[in-house]
Amino acid sequence: MNGKWLLEKDDYVPKKERDTYIDKSIISFLKIISRIRSVKNKDKVLYRIDPVLKVIFTVLNILFISLSRNFIYLFILDIYVFMSILFMDWEDRKKILSMSFIFPIMTLIMLIPSMIKGNIHNSLLLLQRILLSVLFANILSYSTKWTHISRTLKLLFVPDIFIWIMDISLKYSILLGEYATGLLYGLKLRSIGKNEDKQEAIWRIMGNLFLKSYRMSEELSCAMECRGFVGEYKVSIEFKLRRIDYIYGIINIIVIVLFVILNY
Repeated sequence: MNGKWLLEKDDYVPKKERDTYIDKSIISFLKIISRIRSVKNKDKVLYRIDPVLKVIFTVLNILFISLSRNFIYLFILDIYVFMSILFMDWEDRKKILSMSFIFPIMTLIMLIPSMIKGNIHNSLLLLQRILLSVLFANILSYSTKWTHISRTLKLLFVPDIFIWIMDISLKYSILLGEYATGLLYGLKLRSIGKNEDKQEAIWRIMGNLFLKSYRMSEELSCAMECRGFVGEYKVSIEFKLRRIDYIYGIINIIVIVLFVILNY
């Protein structure tokens, strides 16, 4: 009598539900992790340039763009930056162009009242500066690893504590992203039927992620204290110039000379 229920057929059928909110969250985390950890295609020219040169000349070009009021100089930079994009992968090219025009379009909308009142020259100048600055920053971001960028800042006399915070933030972003992805996969595997309270599940994941980050920060603090960390952050930088680096440097020096000639 007690085991009769074992012979009965189980007619339970869980309600179906689209768990797209979990899938979208997982894809978002994976995109961020792959964006930080991505290994660039070494076959393309722009990816093989020394990261030290790319960081230095990108910073200089953005600085000169902000100082320039000459449309001819900015037009030359337009040609230069779009030619640089041609030496990148198709996927990176598409992402750079799609993302780089968002801020200029928003700026253009905000500048419409100023242009209507006759301030067209300065408005177009500001729009051109923003577009070029965003393009240069995105080219550097997509053609150089974040770890190389943080190391290169050492040569630009950036304080050690800033480089350390940036480097540690990138590394721990990967670790926390992988941990959050694991939690989302666990939630997806354990979800049976229809979940009436999706927000509660997401809040629990966020709570676990916060506790994990707090424990990791405590462990890092203890490790730094045990090793006698005094704020000096040493990074190893390999600075070996090749033919492509010399060509890249000469082109950028010519661009800098053109800034001096056309603006002064």
